[in-house]
Amino acid sequence: MAVPIRTAVAALCASLAAALLTTVPARADQHDRAWSVSTGAHAPRAQVTLDDTTGALTLTVSRDGRTVIDPSPVGLVTEQADLSKDLRFLHRKNRTVEERYRTKSGKRVDRRVRMNETRLSFATAAGARLDLVVRASADGVAYRYVLPAGAGDVLGETSAFNLPADAKAWLGTYRVDNEGQFAQYTAATAPTADYSDQALFSTDGGYILLAESGLTGSYSGARLAHTQGTGTYRIKLADDRVKTDGPLATPWRAVVTGDLATVTRSTFTDDLAPASKVRDSSWVRPGTVLWTWLAGGRAAGQSLAAQQAYVDYAAERHWPYEAVDAGWYYRPGEWDITDPDWQTNSWMPELVRYARAKGVGIVVWIHQRDLDTPEERAQWLPTLEKWGVKGVKIDFMNSEAQPMLQWYDTILAETAAHHLMVDFHGSTIPKGIQRTWPQVMTLEGVAGEEKRTNTAAHLTTLPFTRNVIGSMDFTPGAFQRVGLRPNSDAAEVGLAVVYESGLQMFAGTPESYEARPLARAYFDQVPAAWDDTRLLAGEPGQEAVLARRSGERWFLGGVYAGAARTAEVPLTLGPGRWLVETIRDGADGLVQDRRVLRGGDTLTVDVVANGGFAGLACPWRPGVTTCHR
Repeated sequence: MAVPIRTAVAALCASLAAALLTTVPARADQHDRAWSVSTGAHAPRAQVTLDDTTGALTLTVSRDGRTVIDPSPVGLVTEQADLSKDLRFLHRKNRTVEERYRTKSGKRVDRRVRMNETRLSFATAAGARLDLVVRASADGVAYRYVLPAGAGDVLGETSAFNLPADAKAWLGTYRVDNEGQFAQYTAATAPTADYSDQALFSTDGGYILLAESGLTGSYSGARLAHTQGTGTYRIKLADDRVKTDGPLATPWRAVVTGDLATVTRSTFTDDLAPASKVRDSSWVRPGTVLWTWLAGGRAAGQSLAAQQAYVDYAAERHWPYEAVDAGWYYRPGEWDITDPDWQTNSWMPELVRYARAKGVGIVVWIHQRDLDTPEERAQWLPTLEKWGVKGVKIDFMNSEAQPMLQWYDTILAETAAHHLMVDFHGSTIPKGIQRTWPQVMTLEGVAGEEKRTNTAAHLTTLPFTRNVIGSMDFTPGAFQRVGLRPNSDAAEVGLAVVYESGLQMFAGTPESYEARPLARAYFDQVPAAWDDTRLLAGEPGQEAVLARRSGERWFLGGVYAGAARTAEVPLTLGPGRWLVETIRDGADGLVQDRRVLRGGDTLTVDVVANGGFAGLACPWRPGVTTCHR
């Protein structure tokens, strides 16, 4: 009987320990006014403090004993109550969140999550309730508000982030299409304005990326409001009133923090998001795409013959997709959607059949206004699925207000039902959407290749800001835009790796690729899904060198702003010997170098002004002469 008794006692002890971990009675915390959440001594730590006098809450974030976010206000106001003051503590509950999940795109497809969570419950004297849920992981902290039914519409948040005045800041001016340029300031000297909530800061305690996760049509999109002269960045919602008719859990206010490599590699905003709502995503396949819009828009050829020629080129290169942009419908004098016979008159079904025979899938552009009613979606989406179209590039949402977010909720469910991958343009930014809806392969939400105002500093900031939180449809490879882009040809090749996108849209022309065979051959090798991502070297606004692994091969991309130099990059890919092939700018075009290095050696590459490089590294052994396959 000894063994069963010991087993029973052990089980009882484990059960009691679990109960103590998950629930802390109110009486244990009655006289405490500060609560901490962390996963370890050196991990980020969130501390929530309740002011005895005002009943107001603040949040402080520290890391390794150093403050990264100064005490910052927490709270919101509903039509029923001001939940930013006069709060009294009720009780606390703790739990650990552990998950494993896979994604179709992103920095790595296999993810493992471990977060500690604390739920703090408060009430006003009149009985209005507010729960504050705080999570902490190895690379960030986050919080959200939970309100019971009957709390009323939300009139705004008092949430803000207080940064040291002298903290370096990389901010993008807010636009409804999220295509603002990123520029460097300090936290206090940034001009009075609204900024994107994907804001990067550098403090004595490390780097901080502010972000949002779990945004749906139950709430409103956020931006950061700043007044010059302060280090305070307030949460400002797109709506003056967020309508709710039941219990509400707001999006997460996230702080990704650590050294620059940790922030760059983080998947924290995805980790916070709800699990996938798509039961079978086997039809979702990331890949590279021949996209010709920057070859001249409609002049690039919105006709069957022109698009068949592009399909031929994609097939020759073994690129899995070809994208047909604006102009393939609403053609005056030919056909449009108001014509009862529009499906018959369209040449798109024939193009899809032609492409399928050559192993190429078709992605089509469509305006949001043509999908904004149930009737239009019932007309378009089943038709595109029947034709065999693989994905839709939906454009011009240009809003993060609640009604548009509710439209996103609808279109996400319906595109999944019709097996259509999605690329959102003129859109919100990811905010965890790619975990919940894996058919979302990429989103614009960036001042991308088509912008003529881009700078090399902007290009070297994006890997640490916009692209940290999810796939980014920058559309690299527009070699033909000489004089319209700030970087060199080798840097343009490197962007295909520096910027992650589940559908990597190459924006060049077949002629521009043929004139640059090294770039063309490199693009032939680049995958669109990765097993791992590492930052090898970087400083926002100055340089970014990333390595992304597919199988045993590492793809390297480097971009630089400023004067020509000899770049020195730590080759921290792992032990052993590596064959490294690099593409750089030469006197007469792109040139390739090959060398064998040991893991941990320094890779040196000559970089021209505002230039860069691309590379490919594979394990070396005698007889291996190339990493290309």
